[in-house]
Amino acid sequence: MTSTPTTPAPAAAPAPAGTVQLATVKVRHFKMPITLAIATVLLGLLFLLVPRDGISTFRLGDPAASIGLPNVSVPTAVTSWIVFALLVLLTVWAFWDAYSYRRTGMWLSIVFGVLAVFAFLVWAAAGGLVPVTGLLFGAVSLSVPLIFGALGGVIGERVGVVNVAIEGQFLFGAFSAALLASITHNPFVGLVGAMAGGVLVAFVLAAFSIKYLVDQVIVGVVLNVLVTGLTGFLYGALLVPNEAELNRPVRFTRWEIPVLGEIPIIGPVLFNQTFIVYLMYATVAAVAWGLYRTRWGLRLRAVGEHPQAADTVGIKVNSSRFWNVSLAGAIAGIGGAYFTLVSVGQFTKEMTAGLGFIALAAVIFGRWDPIRATLAALLFGFATNLQNLLTVLRTPIPSEFMLMLPYLVTIIAVAGFAGQIRGPAAAGKPYIKG
Repeated sequence: MTSTPTTPAPAAAPAPAGTVQLATVKVRHFKMPITLAIATVLLGLLFLLVPRDGISTFRLGDPAASIGLPNVSVPTAVTSWIVFALLVLLTVWAFWDAYSYRRTGMWLSIVFGVLAVFAFLVWAAAGGLVPVTGLLFGAVSLSVPLIFGALGGVIGERVGVVNVAIEGQFLFGAFSAALLASITHNPFVGLVGAMAGGVLVAFVLAAFSIKYLVDQVIVGVVLNVLVTGLTGFLYGALLVPNEAELNRPVRFTRWEIPVLGEIPIIGPVLFNQTFIVYLMYATVAAVAWGLYRTRWGLRLRAVGEHPQAADTVGIKVNSSRFWNVSLAGAIAGIGGAYFTLVSVGQFTKEMTAGLGFIALAAVIFGRWDPIRATLAALLFGFATNLQNLLTVLRTPIPSEFMLMLPYLVTIIAVAGFAGQIRGPAAAGKPYIKG
C-alpha cells in the first residue's frame, strides 16, 4: 500500500519592504473635561471666597397667566454646595471617559451647563427673586437676531464662503427696515426692506470673493466698516433731521397663540411673541430640513466640501455659491429688522454692537449645523440677559465683569467645546474652474 505524498501549504508571503501597516490609534480627548474642570473650580472659588447665605426664590409662573405655579424657595448655601458636588461628579465622569478613550456624550455637557447655571443663580439670588419666565423670555428675545445671523452664517460657510459680513447685514437690514416701515407705516414692508438690505451687502461680498477672488475675510471686514460708516452718515444726514417721518417705524406687536400661550413657564416665552419670532421658528426648521433632506441642501454641501467633484457632476459651483450667499444675506437681514421693528423701535448708530461676530461664533460653536447653531445663539442670548438680571439682583460682582459675561461665554464655548471640530473643507477657498 503506497501513500501519496502531501504537499505542504505555501507559507504566507512576507509583506514587501516599505508596506504601510495600518493600525488603530486611540486618542484621548481631554479638552471638554478640562473645560468642565475649570468651570467647576471657578464656581467653587466663587462660593468659597464670596459666600452668600439666605433664601433664594424662583418665580416659575407668570402673574398674568391663567395657570399659576407656586414660587420655589431653597436655602442658598446648602443648595449651592450640593449642586457643586454634582458638578464635580460630572467632571470626574468626563475625565474617566477621556482616560478610557471614550468620547463624552453631548448630554453630559448639557446637564453640566444647566446645573452650573442653576448653582450660580442660587448663589446670586440670595435674599432675592429670580423670575424664571422673564429670564427665559428675555433670553429668547435677545437671541432672535443671533439665530438669524447664525443661520445665514451656516448657509454661507456650508456653500464655501465665510460670511464675516453678518454685522454689516444686520446693520443695513436694521436701517432699511426703519426707513421703509416709517415711510409706509407697515412693518411687513420694513421686513422686506431689511431682507433686501441684507442681500445687497451679501451681493457685494459674493461679487468680490467669488468673481474677483478677493480674500473673503478681508472683504467681510471691509464691508462691516463700510456699512457702519454709511449707515452712520445716513443716520446723521437723513434720519436725525426727519426723525418723525423717517425714523419712527411701526413695530410688530405680540400675537399670543391660543392654548399654547397658557402653558406654564414656556407658554409666555415661546408662544406670546411677535411675527419675526414665529418666522424664526419656521426658518430654523426650513433650513435644518432643507440642508439635509433636499436636493438644494445636497448640492450646497457638495459645493462647500468638494467643489471639484460637484463641478464634475454638472453643478455650477460659483453660481450656487453666489445665490446661496445672497439667501444667507436675506436671512441675516431679518435679524437686523428685529432691532428696529421689535426691540428698539428706531434706528441708531452702530446699534448692532458687534452681535454679528457673536452670531459667527455661534456658527462655529454649533459645528455649522442649523439646530446646534440655534442652541448656541440661545446660550449667548441667555448670557446677555443673565448679565441684566445680575445687575438687578445686586450681586457682589463688578459691573465691568458683568459687561464681559456674554463675550466671556462666547470665548469659553468656542475655545473649550469647539476647538477640535472641522468646518466645511472648501470654506474660504475660491474655486477656479480648470
